[in-house]
Amino acid sequence: MKLKLLLGTLMFAAVTAHAQVATLNENFNNFTPGNTTFPQGGWSAVVAAPTATPPPVSPRMIVAADANDANNKMVQSYAGNNGAAPSYLISPQIVAPAGDKTLTFDTTLVSPSPGPGTIQIGLASNPTDMSTFVPVGNPITVATIGTVQNISVNIPASASQYLVFRFTPSATHVAVQIDNVVYNTSTTLGVSDQLKSKEEIRFAVNSDNTALQFVTRKDPKNIQVYSAGGQKVAEGKLTGQLFDISTLQTGVYYMLIETAEGNAVKSKFIKK
Repeated sequence: MKLKLLLGTLMFAAVTAHAQVATLNENFNNFTPGNTTFPQGGWSAVVAAPTATPPPVSPRMIVAADANDANNKMVQSYAGNNGAAPSYLISPQIVAPAGDKTLTFDTTLVSPSPGPGTIQIGLASNPTDMSTFVPVGNPITVATIGTVQNISVNIPASASQYLVFRFTPSATHVAVQIDNVVYNTSTTLGVSDQLKSKEEIRFAVNSDNTALQFVTRKDPKNIQVYSAGGQKVAEGKLTGQLFDISTLQTGVYYMLIETAEGNAVKSKFIKK
């Protein structure tokens, strides 16, 4: 009886160790900070090799804590003395994508990075072999220190079961940060994220698909529009409750709205 019980326990442990997740919602706040802390929380990293370029600071995948709030953590890919080779952050194993989910995350360039970096989202079938990496969408340029970009990427159907962030620096000591990674089904179109603002913001695409018609008590301070590949394609303010999208091509777009209160609200729309 004891032998059977032990065997059953071992089999259960083996199953749970390889459990796949259907969605992700990771802010890294429960991670242990440091330069060599992966794997943890189901996430792993493949880091670029160091070079002989002085000083002898090797590339790292860092879990960093906010200087003003130690409980607020994020992940930074630091180039060290290798200013050309990419490093990879790999998610826990997910259920094979069916094409019905979107990956969103926040990113910024970390001070005092001497130049920009890029992030390429992709899928991989082996979390330790990045030759299995297949890009999804276009590379995202992260070029401004302290400016947070909210990125949304539609993940296509695939047999690969690992989401991958590929960080490529433009120079030594470039550091690119990500936070608030969410992989889930898309939210309802045209309704803003009310958790981030007390001010209700609603909008709709007008009948001729040339503008977004907003319904709000106070005009937003600024609106940024991003393509499905994460590239910023429009920015500005409302003109008579309208935001011009006449130059945009047909497709899915994501918005980062700075409200009159100074809050950030994320949403999306489809231009037909």
